Order: sequence, then C-alpha cells, then structure tokens
Amino acid sequence: MAGVCEHDLRSGEFNINLSPIVRIVLFLALSAALAYVSRASLCRPRSHGFWRFFAWECILGLFLLNLPRWFEEPFSPRQLIAWFLLIVSAFLVLHAVYILRRFGQAGEQREGEALIGFEKTTQLVTKGVYGYIRHPMYSSLLCLAWGILCKDPTPAAGLLAAAATGSLAATARADEAECLRFFGPAYREYKKRTKMFIPYIY
Repeated sequence: MAGVCEHDLRSGEFNINLSPIVRIVLFLALSAALAYVSRASLCRPRSHGFWRFFAWECILGLFLLNLPRWFEEPFSPRQLIAWFLLIVSAFLVLHAVYILRRFGQAGEQREGEALIGFEKTTQLVTKGVYGYIRHPMYSSLLCLAWGILCKDPTPAAGLLAAAATGSLAATARADEAECLRFFGPAYREYKKRTKMFIPYIY
C-alpha cells in the first residue's frame, strides 16, 4: 500500500506510513498551492513573502520527512518537547491573526504591496502578543519547524529546520523594512521597545 496507518497493540504506537513517492507527490502538490498564495511575492525578491515562501517549503519538507515517526514513543522527552512547541505554535498564529484582523484595519492604502489580505494593515498593531514581539506569526513558524524536528531529529531534518530558521530571519528583516516605509517613526519606536521573536530575549 502507498500509505497506511498502523497501530501496534504491543507498544500502543500509532504510525503513519507513506511511501516516498506519495510524499514527493504531496510535496509537489502543496508546494504548488504555496507558490500560488505567494505568487505576488515571488516576483519581488525584496518582499517578506519571498523569503516566507522558502520557510514554508522547508517546513513542508520537514513535516513530510518526519511524518512516519509523528506518534512514535509518545511520552519520550523529544515527543513532549515537540508537542509543547506545536501547541505554542498554534496559539501564536491564532492569536496573531485575531489581533491583526481586529486592530490592523486592513485597507487599500497597501494594495500595491505583495501582502496577503489581513497583512494589509493600516494601523500599527501593538496589542496582545504584539506588545512583546514584532513577529508572532514567524515565531509560530519557528516553533512549528523545531517542534517537527523534535519528532525525529536526524541530520537531514536539522538542515531543513536550520534553513527554515534562516529564511524566517530574512522574512522578518524584509517585513520590518516594509513596515518602516509605511509606518515611519512610529514603527522605529515600536522596534525599540519590543523583541523580534522571543519576549524579553530576542
């Protein structure tokens, strides 16, 4: 079978087994969807969406690589760390999108930029987690990448997680350049009192 779910009654483990061919097909199909979402950004190498696309690609590859061992040894330290990071990732992205939609006032003033709908904010958002870090959605992706890595920390997975981290750092720098151009001194002051990814640390 190309892809099956197996439950080992002796160990209690639930494994997802997909053939390499199925995983490659999934990677190509999902990559096409990500490229469609990022189509405007991919034509603008200086936009934050350009670098975010490569972060998404690395995380997608990492997910498909480690999927077969997703539920292996469910109570091992690596799995507990992985689930903690994945839960933090889910909280950050849901909270960040909610705050942006509520306070960002997306508008036509940013129609010329390569932004996804809710990113076209016309008000500088400093509420909620944005009061502590400037890029909670990228922090979410960092937690996602490293959480997936913990599922099966092989050298190949480590390289993908490192590439995702580098891409997200480049994404954040490009995003901040865009925000400085639009919000000006207000964003410069906001940068002084917040961290990039981790509250009070970095």
